[in-house]
Amino acid sequence: MVHDKLYLPGLVKLRRLVDEGFFGRILSIRGEFGYWVFEGEIQAAQRPSWNYRKEDGGGMTTDMFCHWNYVLEGIIGKVKSVNAKTATHIPARWDEAGREYKATADDASYGIFELETPGGDEVIGQINSSWAVRVYRDELVEFQVDGTYGSAVAGLNKCVAQQRAHTPKPVWNPDLPVTESFRDQWQEVPANAELDNGFKLQWEEFLRDVVAGREHRFGLLSAARGVQLAELGLQSSDERRTIDIPEITL
Repeated sequence: MVHDKLYLPGLVKLRRLVDEGFFGRILSIRGEFGYWVFEGEIQAAQRPSWNYRKEDGGGMTTDMFCHWNYVLEGIIGKVKSVNAKTATHIPARWDEAGREYKATADDASYGIFELETPGGDEVIGQINSSWAVRVYRDELVEFQVDGTYGSAVAGLNKCVAQQRAHTPKPVWNPDLPVTESFRDQWQEVPANAELDNGFKLQWEEFLRDVVAGREHRFGLLSAARGVQLAELGLQSSDERRTIDIPEITL
């Protein structure tokens, strides 16, 4: 029932923008996650070898879609459908003992999600997750939310935003080089508070709810929805189709 990512400074700032109505009507959320995990032959891999063996419970979809479910729920709204494409880009890797093995699990997963906000608006989400990508972004994971009034990009720590009134008016001309710095046109969102470790903060919230006798916002059903999204993501890739997500009840 982990949901620590929601307490990361960048996502805390992003959620605050949502709560303050900064985006207007939210249109889409786009996420990029991942980095290059070395195969282990020349340089040691920075992730354990079981991550790349399906028979041992490995795989990008199983690992990360559980996280993406509570991130999407906690920032935008309910996940209504999933269309995913998984891939095993690196077919052979080397384990901790230097032995070559066949990678049987997916090392990348590309997902498109239909979301519904608490107000009933439809939002399109897409998240690329890969252990076979080299990083050309400010952080290892970034989410961009676009709305009618403004947009924001949040990583693990930093969040920048651009209001409608401050949005430039670029003109597409592939024959001329770009002369403006698009990154300089965004403003950083301040933390306005000291933010502690995400795992610690989620435990403190849980214990406060236990002591007060309140229902915790991320309980058993939240965990089940995360596992469900991962399983349906794998099914979607296998069957090459969009799958609607059924309600889970106790």
